[in-house]
Amino acid sequence: MAESTPLAVLRAALPRLLAACAPTARIDVLRALPGVAQGTASTLHWRVEQSFQPLRAALQAEGLDTAPEGSSPPEAVIVLLPRSREEGRALLARALRDVAVGGVVAGAALNDEGARSAEKDLATLLPLAGQISKAHGRAFWTVPRPAVLPEATQGFIERWLTADAPRRDATTGLWQRPGVFNEGRLDGGSALLIDHLPPTLRGAVADLGAGTGLLSMAVLDHCPGVQSIDLFEAEDRALELARRNLAEARVPVHFHWHDVAAGVPGRFDAVVSNPPFHVGARSVPALGRAFIAAAARALKRDGQFLMVANRHLPYEDELRALFGRGELLAEQGGFKVYRAWEPKP
Repeated sequence: MAESTPLAVLRAALPRLLAACAPTARIDVLRALPGVAQGTASTLHWRVEQSFQPLRAALQAEGLDTAPEGSSPPEAVIVLLPRSREEGRALLARALRDVAVGGVVAGAALNDEGARSAEKDLATLLPLAGQISKAHGRAFWTVPRPAVLPEATQGFIERWLTADAPRRDATTGLWQRPGVFNEGRLDGGSALLIDHLPPTLRGAVADLGAGTGLLSMAVLDHCPGVQSIDLFEAEDRALELARRNLAEARVPVHFHWHDVAAGVPGRFDAVVSNPPFHVGARSVPALGRAFIAAAARALKRDGQFLMVANRHLPYEDELRALFGRGELLAEQGGFKVYRAWEPKP
């Protein structure tokens, strides 16, 4: 079954949203999903933003504009709201700040991902002109933006944008941000993998699905023979934090906004990974298998691959199929740590 998205309810709302727009209007969509412009007039200019690389690539394949913001404001801004309320509030605040005078801001979300809260948040910024409920979701939109926003609205915009900005944890010194995996804190799986990192790792290392860079930082701390590290991460919001967390690394560090499931460039002496196994709310074990395949192709013949995964995920067969040798290093707290070497041709 396909994963539910807010696109169905948004499509129901689009005729009313677009009725007040010029035939050649620019429509910005934040956290856009593939298919968002399907069935609309070809004269409309859709500019879309998506920080998750596989989805951004799909939007580009549809011919949609993914360039940075233009100099002129859009006539409408649509927000497909994420699960994180803080991130969603910041997107709504940005949309209202940037939309043209007389333009409309709209939001769409699934009911079980905070649609009602998001609707209330947008209504806090500006009165709503309409709302539609359909396909387990809600779409809602504002009255036209006035030339001067109320002082209270301006205060909310400033606070919500600030709450979503990258910030450094005073205790750990690590950079974090709402909506990013574990928000900059070390998860149990990565902690177990770090506890079993062999200090003999050396040379060029790749971190697949690097997140905010915590595993890469541990590799540099535990393995003095490492000479460089490449981080591959599909979510740009996380990669931005990784750049900050590794700004003072002792070796050259390269950051790649990249879909690991499509394979990675380069050859490495070691590969480490805590691969994701969810897309949205849906468990996708095939994603972890794609990471294992990418690691096997990127590893030098005498290199080694270390990964952690939830204990219930069936990755042993994939490891045996792609590597000549391997072992289970640890099993604890619902996680397993594997080491594999001798990648098969």
